[in-house]
Amino acid sequence: MTPFMTEDFLLDTEFARRLYHDYAKDQPIFDYHCHLPPQQIAENYRFNNLYDIWLKGDHYKWRAMRTNGVAERLCTGDASDREKFDAWAATVPHTIGNPLYHWTHLELRRPFGITGKLLSPATADEIWDRCNELLAQDAFSARGIMQQMNVKMVGTTDDPVDSLEHHATVAKDSTFTVKVLPSWRPDKAFNIEQATFGDYMTKLGEASDTDIRRFTDLQAALTQRLDHFAAHGCKVSDHALDVVMFAEASDAELDSILARRLAGETLSEHEVAQFKTAVLVWLGAEYARRGWVQQYHIGALRNNNQRQFKLLGPDVGFDSINDRPLAEELSKLLSKQNEENLLPKTILYCLNPRDNEVLGTMIGNFQGEGMPGKMQFGSGWWFNDQKDGMERQMTQLAQLGLLSRFVGMLTDSRSFLSYTRHEYFRRILCQMIGRWVNAGRSAGGYPVAG
Repeated sequence: MTPFMTEDFLLDTEFARRLYHDYAKDQPIFDYHCHLPPQQIAENYRFNNLYDIWLKGDHYKWRAMRTNGVAERLCTGDASDREKFDAWAATVPHTIGNPLYHWTHLELRRPFGITGKLLSPATADEIWDRCNELLAQDAFSARGIMQQMNVKMVGTTDDPVDSLEHHATVAKDSTFTVKVLPSWRPDKAFNIEQATFGDYMTKLGEASDTDIRRFTDLQAALTQRLDHFAAHGCKVSDHALDVVMFAEASDAELDSILARRLAGETLSEHEVAQFKTAVLVWLGAEYARRGWVQQYHIGALRNNNQRQFKLLGPDVGFDSINDRPLAEELSKLLSKQNEENLLPKTILYCLNPRDNEVLGTMIGNFQGEGMPGKMQFGSGWWFNDQKDGMERQMTQLAQLGLLSRFVGMLTDSRSFLSYTRHEYFRRILCQMIGRWVNAGRSAGGYPVAG
């Protein structure tokens, strides 16, 4: 029987072991898309306890706990931190086969150094006490953990109206060498159908000193904020395209659509598609001019449990995979962006693994001369961020494109303990390549594979 979570975890061939330990293990982390709070990095936040750093805000864990019958007060409610941790500890033994089982024990191993123990009610006291003892040390502050894990850069997720003051604070501190760069996430300026759109236009207008009435006013406001983000080192945008839409519109139609929505009118689905198409095409050109990368996260079905949404709000674990077709509309959108040769570098992620081959072949339509890997099929996202999902994504990318030009892993996480997901990814990648070599499907040259 193979022992669990050793130094050779998942590395089941000699080639994989050498590839991981000699090449992958000590590579720095460039976490180009995450949801870490920049304020905590700027202030070098000290975590109160293990719950504070590990469970707070983690909808992955909450979903597992709910599935295990845990009461909501122990997930998002008013229970004490220790009560919530104990509920998680009682759930972990039931997560075998779920990525949470691997993530949990990788995170205890690094940075806490806890090995040979599985989290359960029997070990909860010992693990709680030991981790809290370590969290009181300088090396386990927000910045300390980033430095321990060999992080060189993180890209946070930021709204166009954000001041980016915390990014500026970090950038001025020469004692901290990790780059903390903003990423442009303009969903609220794009989702015209949402009830909050009008209020957001007011906020955007105030942030940019622009009276937004016409579509050109919106462009002017966004341009001002794009320049602000660029001044703070931004190189990446991110869009949640829950549904991919495409419909062209004239300038007059766009002005009318925006004016009527600001007046409180409900738009047709076609009008929503017209507005979103125009915003994405225009933004894509702005990204291309600035040399930015755009990311499209496609296919989430959000806030399914309306009762819980009304009680708890969004992003608390009640989202799932959508199954709407995306190929034709995405093709039209990318082609439109490419008409004036202003399609930026792009990373496409799909939540439905059914669409892996769609994206894997789509990127081949729009690659750029002299720019290897301009179009990327992104790493397994969200529900696909697990061993099978990552293997599927990388296998299909290798079969349909060039795995060697893949930009690799990102945490997409709100937790400072999630950097071991990079380790998990590297182990899985080395395992895959090791098996290919072992089966004679690939040559066994270490420098080439490394």
